[in-house]
Amino acid sequence: MKAEIDAILRGAVDRGAVPGIAFAAGNAGGTLYEGAFGRRGLDRPTAMTPDTVVWIASMTKAITATAALRQVEAGRLSLDGPIGEVLPDLAQPQVLTGFAPEGGEAMLRPARKKLTLRHLLTHTSGFSYDMWNPEIGAYMVAREVPGIIGCQRKALTTPLVAEPGERWEYGIGIDWAGLAVEKVTGRRLAEVLADDVLGPLGMKDTAFRIGADQRERLASMHAKAPDGTLSAIPFEVPQDPEFHMGGGGLYGTVTDYLRFCRMWLNAGTLDGARILSPETVREAMRDQIAPLEVTPMKSAIPASTHDVKLFPGMRKGWGLSFLINEEEVPGGRAAGSLAWAGLANTYYWIDPKRDRAGVIATQILPFADPAALAAFEAAERAVYAGLT
Repeated sequence: MKAEIDAILRGAVDRGAVPGIAFAAGNAGGTLYEGAFGRRGLDRPTAMTPDTVVWIASMTKAITATAALRQVEAGRLSLDGPIGEVLPDLAQPQVLTGFAPEGGEAMLRPARKKLTLRHLLTHTSGFSYDMWNPEIGAYMVAREVPGIIGCQRKALTTPLVAEPGERWEYGIGIDWAGLAVEKVTGRRLAEVLADDVLGPLGMKDTAFRIGADQRERLASMHAKAPDGTLSAIPFEVPQDPEFHMGGGGLYGTVTDYLRFCRMWLNAGTLDGARILSPETVREAMRDQIAPLEVTPMKSAIPASTHDVKLFPGMRKGWGLSFLINEEEVPGGRAAGSLAWAGLANTYYWIDPKRDRAGVIATQILPFADPAALAAFEAAERAVYAGLT
């Protein structure tokens, strides 16, 4: 397995598809593979390593969801009670119905249903992202709403694009879930995650704020032009944000994130640290949205993301908070596995049935880069190649 995965990662670098790439895979008992090839950036000669620090972006979501589920277990949050009772800003959400023919003013109406934490964690709240929803993009331009990555509270003032519970729409719901965690604990999200999830799991390099030691191992961000040319670009999530972006603000390593994945393989515990109960883990791994399904995500901002069509032809569900593939992936994960990704082409999967998990990272925009996805898929197949 090692030689095959080494060749896959090295090949991606040698072809110029990625400047550097790291991958870690394991099972409930430990690490099965850990390796990296290339450089941390085209603007720096330092070698990519498994402990290279990267922006994990939306891989943050599952960690924030874990913190929220801990508060559900403690009785401080409810999955199905009105979240507006915790967050008054969500007590009377508005739904965007379009724009007036004359003047282009946004047309809004009150939502008919109450928002819940389950809606937020499953992306059925009606919240969306501008990079996949042009109507929200137009609303943000008209109302001068900043993008979510700037971590300004005003970024959370967008309306819903659908009635809660009526469709799967990827968006800012888990940023709100992070604020709910803050409200019921009286602590900032960074502190809650450090104390309740990251610290107990030994994820020493994962945080919203980049420490001095982590900065020495930080990878550069890159933009890939349509012709495949890569260039290093300035990028950093604000280090003194107005709110901690529970949907995408964390930095970390593939080594750390594999520990998080292995906690799920171990039914909520790792190395003696109990993070979630087995009952909560089973609920989180269950498809929450049927008969709805995860739909293709069409890019509205090509510099940020390609179109996203994962497992075409296969129904995909969503848990609390993971993509769930309904069918077995040939040569790879079993049906019912969990997965998601981060905008800068970081990806992971968790397969409880076959006791395997893996995490891959590079730092490239736009998202869903074909070469990064190909390397991820090939590395996953290599992890399963020895299984009978």
